[in-house]
Amino acid sequence: MDKCRCTVCGYIYSPEEGSTKTGVEPGTSFEDIPEDWVCPVCGVDKSQFIKEEA
Repeated sequence: MDKCRCTVCGYIYSPEEGSTKTGVEPGTSFEDIPEDWVCPVCGVDKSQFIKEEA
């Protein structure tokens, strides 16, 4: 599963870790996060994230 980076603040979403602060369980791919999810650091929506190259 790919990591995704917020283009506004640089937060990295890692599927292995999830985002327990925002209710996303470890093992959840970025595509499976609800559309109304926001960056836990700066609050922007999913459209502001890009896939990180491995």
